[in-house]
Amino acid sequence: MATERQQIAIIGAGIFVKSQYLPRLSEISDLVTVKFIWSRSEESARSAVAVAFKSFSKVEAKWGEAGLDDILKDASISGVAVVLAAQIQVEISLRILKAGKHVLQEKPAAASIVEIETALSSYKSMISLTPNPLIWAVAENYRFEPAFVEGKKLVADVGNMMSVQLIVEGSMNSSNPYFSSSWRQNFTGGFILDMGVHMIAGLRMLVGCEVTSVSALTSHVDMMLPSPDNISSIFQLENGCSGVFVMSVSTRSPKIFWRVVGLKGTVQVERGNVDGQHGYLVSKYSSDGQCTTSFYPFSGVTDELKAFIHDISEISLKKASNHKLEPRLSYTEGARDVAVLEAMLESGMKQGAMIPVRTL
Repeated sequence: MATERQQIAIIGAGIFVKSQYLPRLSEISDLVTVKFIWSRSEESARSAVAVAFKSFSKVEAKWGEAGLDDILKDASISGVAVVLAAQIQVEISLRILKAGKHVLQEKPAAASIVEIETALSSYKSMISLTPNPLIWAVAENYRFEPAFVEGKKLVADVGNMMSVQLIVEGSMNSSNPYFSSSWRQNFTGGFILDMGVHMIAGLRMLVGCEVTSVSALTSHVDMMLPSPDNISSIFQLENGCSGVFVMSVSTRSPKIFWRVVGLKGTVQVERGNVDGQHGYLVSKYSSDGQCTTSFYPFSGVTDELKAFIHDISEISLKKASNHKLEPRLSYTEGARDVAVLEAMLESGMKQGAMIPVRTL
C-alpha cells in the first residue's frame, strides 16, 4: 500500500528556499507535498510560490502574522521547514513545536549556546507533556553528504589518529548571493560561525568523537566582511588526538579539505568538481603508499529532507514505539557544532586562551 504523502509548510522564502529546498523537495514529491510557503511580506511569499508551482501546483502563499497563524492551526500540516535568519529561527521553531508540528530548522541551531540551552529547556518541557514524539531537527546537510558517510567508514581503518587538519579557503565575496544577506552581515561571529558550522559538522562526522577544548586566534582583514573573517585554531579531541582548523572566509583560491592521519594510513575529503558536477573527492592513502580516490556528488540536502519526511511519516503511522529517529538530524547535534565554534571565537577574543567546549 502506498504511503500517504506528508504535507509540509516552508517558513521563509529566501535564496536557499528557492535554489535548494524547492528543487530538492521536487525530487521527492512522491513522498511530500508543499502546501504553504510563508514570508513576512506578500511579495516574497508569492515569489517563492511561483518557483514551487511547477512541482507543487496547489501550493499557497501565506504572509504576516495572520498567515503564520493559519499554518499553525492547519491540522493537515505535519511538518514545517524553518529557513529564516539565524537570529529569529529558534523563536519561530519553538512556536511551531508548541502547535504540535514537527520542525526541520536550518542551521545554525542558534546564535549562541545561551540561546541553545534556553531553547532545549523549553523543548524538553514541551515533549514531556505530549504522548507522541515531537521532532526538532536541524538541517545540517554535511552530515548527510555521501562523502562524509564514506569518509567516516574509511577513517575507522587508518588506526589510531595522529593528527587532523581542516583547511577552509572560502569564496564569500560580493559575487556570492549570500554575501549581501543582511542577517549574515549583522550576525555575531559573522561568516565564521554561519559557514563554520558546516565545516565542524563534517569534522565531527569524520573523526567520530567530540572536540573537548580549543585555542584560537582571529583577525579581521577584509573590511567588506563582518568580523572576524579569519581564524586559526588548534583543538583537542576526546580520543586524545589534536588537530588544526584554519579558515579564511574570502580568498582568491578557494579550497576546502578535511584530512585525518592515522598510524595505518590517511583519509582526505576535499571539495571538488568532476565533469561539471560539484561534490567531494574522498581519498584513502594506505600504509603501502597506494592511494584510491572516489568522487561523490552533492546530495546532502535531498538526503536530509528525505530523512525528515521518513521520520514524520513513521510517527504519523503510529510506528513511533519501534522507529528510531535519524540521529544526524537531532537538534543537539546541530547545537554541538555551534558549541565548538563559539568556544573558538571566545578564545580568539581572549588572545588564544584555551577554552573548554560546552558539553550538550
